[in-house]
Amino acid sequence: MSKKRFEMDSNIPEFTNVKRYRLSERKSKVDVSKTGTPYSPGGSFNDFLNTLPDILAAGDFKSAVNAIVKARNKGAPVVLAMGAHPIKVGLCPIIINLINEGLITAIATNGASVVHDFELSYMGYTSEDVLEHLNDGSFGMAYETGVFLNEAINSGVEEGYGIGYSIGKYINSEPSMKFAEKNSIFAACFRKQIPMTVHVAIGTDIIHMHPEADGAKIGLGSMRDFKIFTGVVSGLNHGVFINLGSAVLIPEVFLKALTLARNTGACVDNFTAVNMDFIRHYRAHENVLKRPTANGGKAISLIGHHELMFPLLAAAVLEKMTTQPLRIIKEEF
Repeated sequence: MSKKRFEMDSNIPEFTNVKRYRLSERKSKVDVSKTGTPYSPGGSFNDFLNTLPDILAAGDFKSAVNAIVKARNKGAPVVLAMGAHPIKVGLCPIIINLINEGLITAIATNGASVVHDFELSYMGYTSEDVLEHLNDGSFGMAYETGVFLNEAINSGVEEGYGIGYSIGKYINSEPSMKFAEKNSIFAACFRKQIPMTVHVAIGTDIIHMHPEADGAKIGLGSMRDFKIFTGVVSGLNHGVFINLGSAVLIPEVFLKALTLARNTGACVDNFTAVNMDFIRHYRAHENVLKRPTANGGKAISLIGHHELMFPLLAAAVLEKMTTQPLRIIKEEF
């Protein structure tokens, strides 16, 4: 080291004048009461839940569970809005169970969910290899999917229904849907007579490529569902809105429905918004969490794989209900 450099270093202050305080005077974010505990093998699921720390995502997870249980015990709605991916990763039986238990009061989804729900109900499998079938032009060209679903939508809309109700009624009434009881969310909503709405962008779904597709009926059915969904959102105060895996469509539809609800006089200022996805998306963060709860309520972001996170959430809610049995005071959806 050169003499000049040494002289420069020797001019560094000795920190003798820094201002300090007692640790006991400081406000801290973490204390031992919030830390996790080791899990003991052989314990119950509730034992596992009690091992989780009450910090960051684990704390948010607990808040989401508590919000759902509290909402249902107050008679407030719990709305599950989702893309099609939760269906493709095997969550239908778990969602259906929550519907049957009265813990989900309405579902909103996109057009792709119609396809996968139908195929699982009819054949017991779904999700083709897009790359393989795109190369030869056969992608999305399954006869039954295109014909049966479009006919169900067309006839249902002619009877005055939206797309969600039309599909639920069709799948529930067709004997050929031998896998529907455990795998059709649409049929489950129809049986429980709770709102099931489908929000469609023309051209995004494979059934739009078939000659049976009627754009006017698809549009009319989806518009009816938007009005139904707006009615659901109008009663969301003190409830919970969950967006499960929709990065664009549901966040946009929710924002417009919430605007209409408030515009027409509904008080929707105090609810819990939960967004669950693999990564943080702009629209979900802004249109589901940040903007809707700016004047009240709570926003919770739970990031992780659907096939892990949602079953954990569902199980935790059911576990919580064993100590706080569902006592619905007043339905408001």
